[in-house]
Order: sequence, then C-alpha cells, then structure tokens
Amino acid sequence: SPPEEVEDASEPTKRDRSHLETTLKLNEEKPADDVSGVLQRLRKIYHSSIKPLEHSYRYNELRQHEITDGEITSKPMVLFLGPWSVGKSSMINYLLGLDNTPYQLYTGAEPTTSEFTVIMHGPKLKTIEGIVMAADSARSFSPLEKFGQNFLEKLIGIEVPHKLLERVTFVDTPGIIENRKQQERGYPFNDVCQWFIDRADLIFVVFDPTKLDVGLELEMLFRQLKGRESQIRIILNKADSLATQELMRVYGALFWSLAPLINVTEPPRVYVSSFWPHDYNPETHRDLFLKEEISLLEDLNQVIENRMENKIAFIRQHAIRVRIHALLVDRYLQTYKDKMTFFSDGELVFRDIVEDPDRFFIFKSILAKTNVSKFDLPNREAYKDFFGINPITSFKLLSQQCSYMGGCFLEKIEKAITRELPDLLGSIGLGKKPNVLSCDVTGCGETPKNRYRKP
Repeated sequence: SPPEEVEDASEPTKRDRSHLETTLKLNEEKPADDVSGVLQRLRKIYHSSIKPLEHSYRYNELRQHEITDGEITSKPMVLFLGPWSVGKSSMINYLLGLDNTPYQLYTGAEPTTSEFTVIMHGPKLKTIEGIVMAADSARSFSPLEKFGQNFLEKLIGIEVPHKLLERVTFVDTPGIIENRKQQERGYPFNDVCQWFIDRADLIFVVFDPTKLDVGLELEMLFRQLKGRESQIRIILNKADSLATQELMRVYGALFWSLAPLINVTEPPRVYVSSFWPHDYNPETHRDLFLKEEISLLEDLNQVIENRMENKIAFIRQHAIRVRIHALLVDRYLQTYKDKMTFFSDGELVFRDIVEDPDRFFIFKSILAKTNVSKFDLPNREAYKDFFGINPITSFKLLSQQCSYMGGCFLEKIEKAITRELPDLLGSIGLGKKPNVLSCDVTGCGETPKNRYRKP
C-alpha cells in the first residue's frame, strides 16, 4: 500500500487519499448481493399487509409519510446537517474527490448552500432540476412535490459517475442560520428536514469548533431527530484549526450544549477530524485525526453493507406506527359511537372527545389492551389537527375492515410485524450466498414454500 504521506512537489498541501479507497472498498470488483428477491418480497408484504390499513386510516395525513416503491428500492441515504459554514459541502467534495472539478459543491465562509442538494450516481456528470426530480416517480423523491414550487426551486440533483455513489446517495442541506425564521426561507424548512430525516440511514451533524453556537433552529432540528438517535453521528470538523487543549474544551462544551437536546442513555458517536483534501495543519494530532476519519468511513461502509437489514427494519417501524394510528382512530370512533344518542349533536360530542381524550381513556386503553410502547404513542395534539381535516364519520371500525378473501387488515399488519418481516430479515443471513435469495427459495411468488419456517 502507498505510504501515508505522499509528498508532491507541485501540490504539497494535498492529503493522501489511499485510505478512502481501501476503507470504502472502492476498488473491489465484487459481485453485488442479489437483493432483488428480498426487495420483491418486501414490496409484496408492504402492499398487501401494511398499505391497506395506511390508506384506510389516512396515516399519510398524520405523519406526511407515504412510502413509494422508489423508496423501498432506493440506495441508503446519508444526510449532512448543521450550522452554515461548518464544512458540510467540503466534506462531500472530499469524500467524492470533486475538488477542482466543474461539479464541486460551492464552499466558502458565507452561507453558500441555500439548496437541498442530492448527490447521486449517474453515467456522466450532470445537474437535474428539482422539478424534474420530483416529477420522476421512479426516483424516491417524488413525494417532495407536496412542499410546493418554492421548495422545488431550492432542490437540485447532481449525478456523478463515482463508485461510492453506486451504493449510497448524499444529501447536502442549507446551513442552519440562527435567529432566522422559517418563513424567511419561503418554504416549510422544518417539514422538509423532517422528510429527509425520516428516510436517512445515516445523519451527520457537522460542527465547526471555532464557532459553536447552539441556537433556536438547531434546537428545533434536534427535536426532529428524536427517535433517530442510532442514525446520528456528530462531527467536530476543522479540528486541526485548534490547539489540543482548546479542542478538548470545545468537545466538552459541545456535549454540554447538546445533552438536553439528546436524551438517550448512549451518547451519539462523535468524530473529531478535518474532512477536506488539504493536509492537516502541522503540530496537530494527525495520527488521531486520520484514525477518526477511517472509523467514520467504516461507519459509512457498515450502513452500505447493512442496507437490506436497515430497509426491512424501516418498513417494520413504519408498520408499527401505522398499526398504532389505526388502533387510536378505531378507539376514537368506538368512543364516539358509544356516546352518541338519538338526540346528540355529533359535532359537539366528538369535540368533547378530541379536546380531552384522557377523560375517555383513549390513549390509556390502547396501552392496556395491546402491546404498544408508550414511547411510540403519537402526540394528542396531532389528532386534533388530524380530525379537523378528516371527520370521524369518514372512518370505519377495525372490526369492519375484513373481507372473506383478504382477511382482516389488523391481523395482516400484525402478522407482517411479528412474523413476515422478521422472517425476511432471517432469510438475508443465509450465508450471504449470491443468488440464494431467489423467489424459489424465499417464496415471494404466489405459491410460497415454507414461508414461516426459520432457516
């Protein structure tokens, strides 16, 4: 392997990139895992067991989260978040070697990125307008259309013929600017961030140690990251711009600021390094920074290798949320029917229930009867808004959502959560042999063979 330091007379400041190639396995010509059979089964489980309940109880209106086929088959997504001018775009340029090419992302001291930039694989370098990306239903970005024209003008796609992008997609976001109101951006910035957060396999939150400022917009962002803690990695970038003692102080201060925002027992992994093509400043801990960089690259590689496991887990988590939502709407409806008499004004009766669901034990009864974790229960306020748009009388009880041929919606989603999806996860570990996950083995066709027997 090449030495760690390559001295080039013409450009002495550039850093050696060989560790990028080896850690991310960019030069390996290995056969891609045959995941098409697994994806086919995953799509089938989603369409037959989860989607009917999702549609029937309009889950999309509650969470703004409809899963498209493009999303089921999409590559893992890595999201870069953080204040402006912390080096998010420089980091992407560095990972992909885009520096000094026509397609490097703009970088600079001022807030440069005002767009959401999606960097994906393509046969040749080209830029795609957001409007075109959203119109293409084969891509996983078509649901972004709902955020309106103003947003689509702030969405841009860049296709790059790079080995890493064959396996992963990067998303660069506009820097968070403190004391800036969401309205000034001209589109629902927080909602758009939430859309990407919900779908990201890895979330890099990048900070600059020389200007550590945890303000309102960042607090809001961390509130949106709740429940996604295992995907978050915190990056203290530009670490070679500070002396060691100063860097340790900043590291402590960062944790102090973030502790109230991230209430988990396991703190997120923090990487301290300098992610750009120039060599580390002399007199700094270059060995440490290089090790940190390599472990971040290994982290990224792990997400790529576990792509199918993550996809199945994501669909299962989605199914759990859909099931809880259906149980809650069913409970609201049952309570409403119980309280209605011949002389009641339906509107008033239901307003009582929506205003104070606890008086009618709506949320408590869900916890008591079903294996639902209290941490998965949605917000009560969300249901006020939900029923404001969707009248209670437009829903049917769960007990009526059955058909002779198709079975009951609730039973089907429960079977998917407890058996089908875990079995699919088990089938991936069949020694990871190529082509073993064909439909003959996994039974994703119409006549399943031993679908529920553990391998």
